[in-house]
Amino acid sequence: MHYMEMCSREGISLQKGMNFRVRGTHSVILMSMHSSAKYDDEIIDNGNVLIYEGHDIPQTRGGPYPKSVDQPEYLPSGTKFTENGKFNSAAQKFKRGEASAEKIVVYEKLRKGIWSYNGIFNLVDSWMSESNGRKVFKFKLELTDESVVRTDKQSKTEPAKRIIPSWVKLEAWKRDGGKCIECGSDQNLHFDHIIPWSRGGASDDPSNIQILCGRHNIQKSDKIE
Repeated sequence: MHYMEMCSREGISLQKGMNFRVRGTHSVILMSMHSSAKYDDEIIDNGNVLIYEGHDIPQTRGGPYPKSVDQPEYLPSGTKFTENGKFNSAAQKFKRGEASAEKIVVYEKLRKGIWSYNGIFNLVDSWMSESNGRKVFKFKLELTDESVVRTDKQSKTEPAKRIIPSWVKLEAWKRDGGKCIECGSDQNLHFDHIIPWSRGGASDDPSNIQILCGRHNIQKSDKIE
């Protein structure tokens, strides 16, 4: 999907990579597995777990190079959390049994202006990790079958699916021309398993992945056509 469509789906302008409690219902993060990505995000456990790196201080005139200092938990005032701090607090509350896991909607940047919906995850852990002489936040998110209420008109909920690798999405995108193979729409697009993952279909084979618009994706569901 295009950037503006992604923003429309969430009902906010997604100018930050970490967005805690969007409209009070769920959180949103933007990730990238590209070699030039700013942060070190990692997908493990057969595509079911995302290790997401926290974010640096903003670059300011005369300020330090963001990659040279520890990622902040608090804003400069010292009294309010950064997005790192908000996500970290939620993860630690879950670990202590004080709250349910924070529900996170994840989008992945495939290339400039093109994003993919990666599913809904539960935030289950967080910690600080050493990276090139500084400390960075790490967040563990587990893929879930739960849904969140959507803002788009075509789909009220979206079930999670096992993550499809970035290179597979790019191959399918190029092959299908970035459009629904059924109707040619370039809006509200989904990467769909031709043979559903629940029935043994591969996520790492481009020939088993196709692009469908939201309407045709819902119509297909888990059917094998």
